[in-house]
Amino acid sequence: MEVTLYAEKLFSIGTLPVTNTLITTLITTLILATFAIVVSKNVSLIPGKLQSLSEIVIETIFSTIENLSDKKRALRFFPIVATFFLFIFTANYLGLLPGFNTIGMFEHHEGENIFVPIFRSVNSDLNVTLALALISVGVTHFYSITSLGIIDYLKRYFSLNPINLFVGFLEIIAEITKILSLSFRLFGNVFAGETLLVTMSALFAFVLPLPFMFLEMIVGFVQAAIFMMLTLVFMVILTEKHATN
Repeated sequence: MEVTLYAEKLFSIGTLPVTNTLITTLITTLILATFAIVVSKNVSLIPGKLQSLSEIVIETIFSTIENLSDKKRALRFFPIVATFFLFIFTANYLGLLPGFNTIGMFEHHEGENIFVPIFRSVNSDLNVTLALALISVGVTHFYSITSLGIIDYLKRYFSLNPINLFVGFLEIIAEITKILSLSFRLFGNVFAGETLLVTMSALFAFVLPLPFMFLEMIVGFVQAAIFMMLTLVFMVILTEKHATN
């Protein structure tokens, strides 16, 4: 049993390939949507356990955003920033459950029987992390344009002054590297952890993999928090009025 860099295709719906990470993405989305519906339909003045948990998470994320920006921008940034954290956090922890990378089927490929897991950690697929990074950077620039106006936004990158024009060119390069940094950081950490767990579980079925499992629980939270914070910082920087001066 091995972990591949690419997500394995399970079947196709017409011309759409359905991979194991796509299945896990749908499960993650379903879990979050179900949780949100259940909590929102049972809101009360005396909160239960689920409502208390959701309020703690929401208040913590919102206060973090507000401390780095202001209340007006916090209200605007909160939906996308909180969604990034909750999705990545849930997907990372879902990938640690029993059955991931262990329940699957064998396919005959080029004279060899290859094991294809039905469930695989979402963020071990570079396609997913790249999509998250593109959304993060794309929404950040959308907020920047709508906050500053198109003229002030373009002044950040284009100028008649040769020095400022060169700086603007570096800014454009920086925006491209943001996409690579966000996607490869998340992918690399989750993929490395997945490979480590699969290897240790194959060598030692009991006890020894537990410390690595605990380590991956920490990594799963940290990576979700890092992606959220980097997105937030980029949004704050690109929506600051003085950033175009």
